[in-house]
Amino acid sequence: MSLLKLLGVRRAQGQQALPSLREARPLGFHGRPALRAGDCAACDACVAACPTGAVSLPLAIDLGRCTFCDACARACPDARIELTNEVRMGATRREGLLVAAAPPGGEGARAAQTRIRADRALARRFGRSLKLRQVSAGGCNACELELNAVANVNFDLQRHGIEWVASPRHADALVLSGALTKGMRDAVRLCWDAMPEPKVLIAVGACAISGGLYDGAAGLDRSFLDEIPPSLYVPGCPPHPLTFINAVLDLLDRP
Repeated sequence: MSLLKLLGVRRAQGQQALPSLREARPLGFHGRPALRAGDCAACDACVAACPTGAVSLPLAIDLGRCTFCDACARACPDARIELTNEVRMGATRREGLLVAAAPPGGEGARAAQTRIRADRALARRFGRSLKLRQVSAGGCNACELELNAVANVNFDLQRHGIEWVASPRHADALVLSGALTKGMRDAVRLCWDAMPEPKVLIAVGACAISGGLYDGAAGLDRSFLDEIPPSLYVPGCPPHPLTFINAVLDLLDRP
């Protein structure tokens, strides 16, 4: 292709890369829930509608179990639940994924944190360069596809010095997706043991965080997470690339 044709293609396509990964908000995205304060009706419709048991009363949503299907919002007769397009939902502690409505008479709602408390030690060590190794431990490939997208021309996470590597021996962080099946138990352990110290575990998606739709299934073995708690939780089913990107940047205290 001639240089003139290449320039024509570039002009037609316009700017593909998002200029700011921090400010971008996808249209139509089911993101962090907003819960309206007030008394619930005499029903548990939202709880019954949730396929993963993420919703509980008094009204609260566990983002680590949530599939963001909107079933609870559609079932609530008082319209107390709304899924916004806010992508920043990560947490450094499991309990940080709980979104709870204010009590009756209270103002607002306690939402899952939108700014992760940065880990200063990790920021000093990996703030300029972080290498990621991804393992799908029984995933459906939805999370894996979104994780692949963080390196494409639109999101281009490499601009922040964060990139995927092919070998765990070159990795600083293990990005774990999937529900952790028995068949992948040894593979996950081998990958983790092959990584040099210091290293970080990142749990991505409802399946990795809680088991998701497969919680309690006979084919799971989640003992690895009992031994190695994640340093970062990225909720979603699957998480949007911006959710993953913002969570990692927050952890490293990056602007």
